[in-house]
Parts: sequence; C-alpha cells; structure tokens
Amino acid sequence: MGAAQPQGAVSAAGQPAADDPYTWLETDSDRAMAWVRNENQRTLGALQADPRYQTMVDHALTILQARDRIPGVQFRPDGLYNFWQDADHVQGLLRRTTLASYRTEDPQWETVLDVDALSRAEHVNWVYHGMQCLPPEMRRCLVSLSNGGRDADVVREFDTVEKRFVDGGFNLPESKQDVTWVDADTILVARDWGPGTMTDSSYPFVIKRLRRGQSIDQAEEVFRGTREDVSAAPFVLWDNDGRSHGVLVRRGLDFFHSQITLLRDGGNVVLNIPQKSNFVGIVSGRLLLQLSEPWDAAPGLHFATDSLVSYDLAEWERDPNAARPSLVWAPGPRQTLDGASTTHGKLIISILDNVRGRAFAMDYANGAWRTTPIALPANATIQIATTADRTDQAMFSVTDYLTPTTLWYYDGAGQLEQIKSTPPRFDASNEVVEQFEATSRDGTRIPYFIIHRRDMPLDGSTPTLLNGYGGYQVSMVPSYSATMGRLWLEQGNSFVVANLRGGGEFGPDWHEAAQGRTKQRTWDDYQAVAEDLIRRRFTSPRRLGVIGGSQGGLLVGTAITQRPDLFHAAIIQVPLFDMLRFHLLGAGASWIGEYGDPRIPEQRAWIEAYSPYQHLRAGVTYPMPFIETSTADDRVTPFHGRKAAARLAELHQPYYYYENVEGGHAAAANLQETARRLALEYTYASQRLVD
Repeated sequence: MGAAQPQGAVSAAGQPAADDPYTWLETDSDRAMAWVRNENQRTLGALQADPRYQTMVDHALTILQARDRIPGVQFRPDGLYNFWQDADHVQGLLRRTTLASYRTEDPQWETVLDVDALSRAEHVNWVYHGMQCLPPEMRRCLVSLSNGGRDADVVREFDTVEKRFVDGGFNLPESKQDVTWVDADTILVARDWGPGTMTDSSYPFVIKRLRRGQSIDQAEEVFRGTREDVSAAPFVLWDNDGRSHGVLVRRGLDFFHSQITLLRDGGNVVLNIPQKSNFVGIVSGRLLLQLSEPWDAAPGLHFATDSLVSYDLAEWERDPNAARPSLVWAPGPRQTLDGASTTHGKLIISILDNVRGRAFAMDYANGAWRTTPIALPANATIQIATTADRTDQAMFSVTDYLTPTTLWYYDGAGQLEQIKSTPPRFDASNEVVEQFEATSRDGTRIPYFIIHRRDMPLDGSTPTLLNGYGGYQVSMVPSYSATMGRLWLEQGNSFVVANLRGGGEFGPDWHEAAQGRTKQRTWDDYQAVAEDLIRRRFTSPRRLGVIGGSQGGLLVGTAITQRPDLFHAAIIQVPLFDMLRFHLLGAGASWIGEYGDPRIPEQRAWIEAYSPYQHLRAGVTYPMPFIETSTADDRVTPFHGRKAAARLAELHQPYYYYENVEGGHAAAANLQETARRLALEYTYASQRLVD
C-alpha cells in the first residue's frame, strides 16, 4: 500500500506532496483519527436527531434480520450449506441442511461453525469471508476470517464433519492472500512472505507450496511474478468428480489482463489464450473457457468477444497450446454472458438480453452442444444461485425491482419448481418500472430504469435518487431492494438505475467504450440520464440526488464537480476521489487498467481533467454531499473520502462525513451496521430532496 507522508514530504512514488495540504489524512495517525471522531460526532448528531432516523433503522433492521428471507445455499456432498446472520447471530452461522428439509417452509439446520461464538472466545470481531474445500469429499476446508472486515484474512483448516478447526492443521497468519488445495497434504499460497513480495497494488506476487506440518518459512517457492503486476494467485482445474486436471497460476498483468501458467514438473507452460479470458469448468470431457475479447485462435478460427469455447480435455492435457478450441456459445445483438457454471453433466448459463435475464442448459454429446432454454420468468434478472457437482441439479435466483426474489429448483432433467420466495417487504401496489433511454454527448443511447408511483406528477416535484456504477464491466441489473422500497419508494419518491458505458450490461465492448482515455464517457452518460429525467419532468435539480459506491462514488464525485447545477444531494459511498494519487493509496495501483496511470504525463492529463478532488474549487456551490467510508477498508481506503471532506470544509461548503471503524469495503461488518448506514443515507436524502 502506498503510504502518505506529512505535508511537504515526498510520496513513495517520488512525487512531491507539498501541494496537497491533506496528505496527513492518508494515515490512521492519532491526529487523523481525532479528525474522524469529530466528523462522525457532527454527522451523527445532525442525522440521528432527525425523527425519521430511528424509524428507518427499525424498518431496515426488521428487513435485514427477517427470519423468513431466503437462505441462499450451496450444494455440497453432505448437504446444502448456508451462511446466516440475524439479530441473534450478528457475526453469523455457517450451517447445513438436506435438500428435502430445505424445500419445506421450516428447514432444520445443523450448525457447522458459529462465528459469534468464535469471536467471543478469541475476543476478535471475526467477519466470515468464505471457505475453500478439498474435492471430492469437501470435508477439509480452508476458512478465511477477517478482523473487522478488511480484505486481509487469516486462513485456518476446518473439518466440516467434526465441526472444528483441525489441530495442527494449516493455519496462515493475517495477510491479503490466496490459497488453493493441491491434495490432502499440500496447498499453494500467495501471500506477504516478507519485504519485496507484495505488488505496488498491495497484493502478493510470490506463490509457495506449503506441505502439512511445515511452518510458513519452510514453504517452497513455485512461482514469482513481478512487483509491477497486480497480483498472482494459484488455482486448480477440478472436474466434478473431484479429479485434478492441472495446477495453474493467474498472473494479473493489470486489473483486466492476465497470463495463465500451467505448473508442470518438466517445466511450466504459459498458456496461449487471450489475456482477457477465464476458465469456467469441466463438463463431459470438455474444458470451458470464457472470452472477454475477440480471439483469432488459429488461421480461419475466430471467436467473438463474450463467447464460450471448449477444448477436448484429453487433448488439452497432452499439450494445452496445441489443443484446438471450438465454439460453445456466442452472444447476439445486445446480449452478454452473465454467468456460467457446471453440474455433473451440464453447462448452465445465464445471459442478459437488453438487460433482461434468460437461462439455458447445455449438453455435449456426439461432438456438438445442444441448448435447452430453462423456462424461468421473463423480464427479470436471472442468476445462477448454485449448481451441484455430483448431480445435474441447479438453483436460480429470479428478481426484479418490484417482485420479491424467488428461488427456483432445476432437477437437471427439465423439471423446474419455485421452492422459495421472499414475502413483500414494501407496498409496491402503486409502483411501476419503466425503461427509457437518454442520449449521451456523443449520441450513444444510454438505457435506464425508473421505479416510480403510477400517479407520479410530471411537474418535476418527485424526489429522485439516481444510481449508477459504470466501471470494471460490472452490470447494474434489476433486483428487489426491500430496504430501498421501504425507506424510499413508499414515501412517494422514485429511484433510477442507469446502465452506463464502462459497465457490462452489453458485454466487454460496452465496458471498453469508457475506459482509460475515454473514461469521461461514463460521466457524460450519467449526466445525460440526469438531464433526461429533468427534461421529461420526472424530477428537477432541486429534487434530484445521486448515489454510488466505490467506482460509483467516483461517478458521483464527477457528477457534482462537473454538473453541480443538476443535483441537490449526493451520497458518496467508499469512494475513489483523488485520482492523481489513487495509485498510491490502498490497492489503487491495481485499477490503472481502468483509469490509466497518473505517473505517465499523457494519461495523467486525461485523469486530471475529471479527478473530483482537484475539481473542488472556490466560488462553486456544490450539492451538500454525504460521504461514507470505513477505517477497515484496505481496498479503496477511507483516505479519498477524508480528503474530500477536508477540502469541502476549507471551501466553507456544507457536507456530512461518516467513517465506520469496521466493515471493510462494504462499510458495514454486520447487519446492525448496515441498517445504520441505510438509515443515515435515507435520512440525509429525505432532508435534502423531500423537505
């Protein structure tokens, strides 16, 4: 992580920091934390004093802790696993049940790991970050636990049959790290091994083999990237019978491009595949690869962006670079692959078709793929919830803005059944969803969804929040937000979601259209949607607010600095903000692939043209923002938000700033903290846009 120095010092990259009076906020020094406490006290005092605040906390907690919400599960050989949090289990329970029990209204759960009890016993606020289990039995698992929600984890070996950590098992101290099983007594580990083993992006680039019984310092190095990489991480190609077909390393050259190396005793093999691609799995003797860029695999063999291709597995294992891929699936106009997973004998895919979901089952036989549509509800978002390794069972989550989420069970033979549904959490009887398009500065049509009351007056009086992301090929798709509906829509307000370039709603090309040199297109698209909302009289600048987190926080920052006249509120969550120093803060160097490199003059120029921190200037009236961060966020870090608030204070501009001490990049470590965050946001939005 690039650390900041006191005013007048020189940064880790050798760049003068004297022109920035707030680099002292780029640390968690006593001075900086005293500033945070003062800001928190001021913000909480103002927002929590609003009589609406406590009501919103209560409503949010009721929704978040509801025992009748759908428990998401994963198929495992010994049952269906779920991680559950509620009022009695703040840190959470890892638990399991049978499929037969899960299909009932009141499943009987067996606790596997009680994270609350573990936290009490060890006096640590553990946040469960998941586990990786050894095929095929999936009994021994590597459990990742974070202190307070940061990205850095400890990793401990756990026995799901005995339901306890393994005495003398693998136990890795805290680090940003990636681990994978090789066999029952061997794991590969990428982590901080000491000075010179972490990239400029604060991720590991040295991978070592650790055998059972060895200490960390006895691990044997098997791969080394470079400090300039984003990261290096090991993974294994397992088939659904639990057999390994290769141990590999993904070397992240930047956020989007990777080099894949097959580790072999006779010499490692760098795979001749596109740098923007990833393996999906193995099914019916075929190794599946998803492409995020076009590929001329051989003379006369061309695959389009977003295609799925496959190899004959036996041929690939003999010589991966001589094996010939063939097409499995390619997108049509305004389609993109949304998800892909394998069962024992099928490939399951979900796609977006003009930002609406569809799903298919694919079988390979007699040298060809057969595609069968899965008849899930239309005009909804469809996501693959889980697939089974030993059978052809799968589950799908189906949702939209106004319909509570449902869970569908697919038996693999064509039978489909809705087995779970979320009760309505807000009154949607008078709400409608419409899709419109705005015209961006360069003439591109930008779709957006608006959720509003049927009787919304077209006089610009409706309080409206405009949400967006527009980066990293992330798609903003319709989904049921009970808290947004209860705390915002029910009050007669409207909510808008914009599908901006930079996202993935229409595939990799939609992302690449607003990346690096052309990133301004994302900001233009967002502002075009705001202008379209005002032009159609859905709302007005006095009633329009913007909301977004992380890259979306940067999006909001550009909106209020480039077009402050369009908005009256801005909720800026865990944001990037100082884009001239983002590569020095937290994991920032990993995002150079999205934005460009501030150390290169040409690229610095296009970044400086929009960096919100540098564009907070005297003589401009900004919509009073609410900036939220987390001290434990070791990905973006709270430094961006702190400096934005300090700069606004210098300009005598009103703002709110709140920094949660824990929670990591999610800005909340548990459901209570999430409820508080939501109540603060919607109280602020009500003050600014409704009052």
